[in-house]
Amino acid sequence: MTPTLECLDTRRSIPAKSLGEPGPDAATLRRMLQSAVRVPDHGKRVPFRFVRIAGDARHALGDALAARTLERDPDAGQAVVDKDRARFTHAPLVLVVVAVLDPGDDKIPGQERLLSAGCVCFALLQAAQALGFGANWLTGWPAYDEAVHRLLGLTANERVAGFIHVGTPQREVPERDRPDPAALLTDLAL
Repeated sequence: MTPTLECLDTRRSIPAKSLGEPGPDAATLRRMLQSAVRVPDHGKRVPFRFVRIAGDARHALGDALAARTLERDPDAGQAVVDKDRARFTHAPLVLVVVAVLDPGDDKIPGQERLLSAGCVCFALLQAAQALGFGANWLTGWPAYDEAVHRLLGLTANERVAGFIHVGTPQREVPERDRPDPAALLTDLAL
């Protein structure tokens, strides 16, 4: 088996709560991003960008999410508020992959630009694992909340494609069942 296929075949998500220090340093992060931007990009639009959440920003965002949770649901229980406060504090690095969906681009459909940003998310997972880290691609309600978008500095034409949590696995994660690709394949018969 080639190293590339082995990397693809052994990829697994590490729960964000199981990711700890150390995270990638600046040079390693640049290397991860270098690989991640080599995704299909019809029309060379570069329909994605990144927001780094690291250090104290993880806790500040957690406090803002806790407050937003109570705005959304004043009756939210303490466990819900605490979960949202801790949402971005486990992994030492969280990268927000932002899909840039500028209007007026009639040549490249928005879905193609969104899919390109999704490919970046997957490429980041692969790059993190190839460099010895664990990673997890998450969304959850913050990915779809306009107030959170403003906190992250997104424009009206941008969306969160994913929050990529990156760090060192703190425990072994068992393999999970994977689908049988043969069962998913059909042949077109016209």
